[in-house]
Amino acid sequence: MKALINGISIMNDSQITHFSNLLNEMRAHLNAQDDIAQDSQKTVVLDQQSVGRLSRMGALQQQAMANAAQARRAQQSQHIDAAFKRIDEGEFGICTSCGEDIPTKRMKLDPTVVSCVTCAAG
Repeated sequence: MKALINGISIMNDSQITHFSNLLNEMRAHLNAQDDIAQDSQKTVVLDQQSVGRLSRMGALQQQAMANAAQARRAQQSQHIDAAFKRIDEGEFGICTSCGEDIPTKRMKLDPTVVSCVTCAAG
């Protein structure tokens, strides 16, 4: 299933295409979430005449949660970029810690993963 070239394991073309498609779907989903969340991240107007103290606290909490979610999406986007870089360099599907192949089942669950189960467990 995988070929070995110069001591580096690489995936075949159909596997690379499959995982590239998964990564593109993940990126499209993140972009859609970003578009939806734009309003939640706007600055909260604290007009004490029109909104009670608890409503303001709720709005601030909602804004903080939206900002945290956006930070997680940005981090996931960086992981996707790194996965595409590993594809370009022929290192996709190889554990960055031990150099062994990452099982395909693990890659299907999260194509941005960089380590095998053994190394991830510590």
